[in-house]
Amino acid sequence: MSAAVPLKLPALSVTENTGSSYPEPFRTPCLPRASRRLADAFGLSQFGVNMVRLPPGAWSSQRHWHAKEDEFVYMLEGEAVLATDEGETVMRPGDCAGFPAGVRNGHHLKNESAADAVFLVVGTRIEDDHGEYPDIDMRFENIPGGGGRGRFTRKDGTPY
Repeated sequence: MSAAVPLKLPALSVTENTGSSYPEPFRTPCLPRASRRLADAFGLSQFGVNMVRLPPGAWSSQRHWHAKEDEFVYMLEGEAVLATDEGETVMRPGDCAGFPAGVRNGHHLKNESAADAVFLVVGTRIEDDHGEYPDIDMRFENIPGGGGRGRFTRKDGTPY
């Protein structure tokens, strides 16, 4: 029998984790990123919801796209620059963006302001998802049964 999960809780009570699992030299701009895994706190398995906080100068990720997972972003506080293949645009509270699975439009957020930016990221959880980073020689592949963890390789498949 699994432990009881809450029906309601304050989002800020969920543990905030910082850092990045990217290999060097790609992790540095993402290290200050902080995330609260809100969906995990409720035992949700079909989609993830993360509340992400980017301090000034931090990136949400390297610019990437997913082959099988949809991704949705909703801005809560501050402002961040959304970078895609089309260019850059500022996102402010109330703005949202969506990235359908399989569309090779690399995207990420970066905080170029002087205050924290806070946003929600909602995404499907597809065990065999994979994708690439168009600006760097890296791709990712989820590890089956890895609980969302993945591995990074160069685009030719050689490991880091």
